[in-house]
Amino acid sequence: MQVTRTTIPEVLVIEPKVFGDDRGFFYESYNERAFADATGLRVRFVQDNHSRSEKKVLRGLHYQIRQPQGKLVRVTAGEIYDVAVDIRKSSPTFGKWAGVALSAANKKMWWIPAGFAHGFLVTSDHAEVQYKTTDYYAPEHERCIVWNDRDLAISWPLSGEPILSQKDRAGLPLKEAEVFP
Repeated sequence: MQVTRTTIPEVLVIEPKVFGDDRGFFYESYNERAFADATGLRVRFVQDNHSRSEKKVLRGLHYQIRQPQGKLVRVTAGEIYDVAVDIRKSSPTFGKWAGVALSAANKKMWWIPAGFAHGFLVTSDHAEVQYKTTDYYAPEHERCIVWNDRDLAISWPLSGEPILSQKDRAGLPLKEAEVFP
């Protein structure tokens, strides 16, 4: 696999080796040893999540203030624009974001470590997103930063308004949100 660091060095784009021919393709979407060798990270995944969303659905920016989750994200149908926001107050990249287009076609994966808020926008007719997490979902610890926070100024590839859940509409600006030390 090929690993590329983003403008936030801990956030990684991972491109697996894909073996294809006229029958289709094969690739390992996750191999603990190969992941550790390529990234230098030893992580333990405890949960797999799978969502399906329609075009213009924006989910996020979510995080858990306790039981923070590292996430390994990939798309198995369609395409999304995925964003990670550093919300570690002590980090030199606090308040900065990185984004990447993930799709079933490009097969890229996105490593978002604990201490980051995560969100994505569906840019195709629909998309299926699958991600592994390093800790369990804990709704009592879940927080949300508003997707269009002016201070973050995320460049979502969007015309018009996204489709949001009530929870995401109620997200807070980063300067009012509970963040990591």
